[in-house]
Amino acid sequence: MTTRQRKHSKLRRLILPLGSLAVMGYFAYHSFNGDYGIWSRERMEREAVVLEKELAELKASRLSLMARAQLLRPESLDPDMIDERARAKLNVVQADELVISIAALQQTPQH
Repeated sequence: MTTRQRKHSKLRRLILPLGSLAVMGYFAYHSFNGDYGIWSRERMEREAVVLEKELAELKASRLSLMARAQLLRPESLDPDMIDERARAKLNVVQADELVISIAALQQTPQH
């Protein structure tokens, strides 16, 4: 019986370092480009600024609507508010009045 010796290949020595480099490359790539990577973080921060601005606008709109709703409560009815709502719903004006529709002004294109 003869013993057969095998030569160790040079590629065999490179398997572990190349595998380690591949794993490090994977994590390095995803640290920049992944869902929570560096570049995604900048994008999320820009989106947060836009969303905070939208939130501030919505809060202001909500406060305005709450103030108008307060005027329509039975304990604090405002005669001007009642008159405004009745005229808007019934589409009625006096002969000496001029009506400017804000909704129509907002829908016309600006030049």
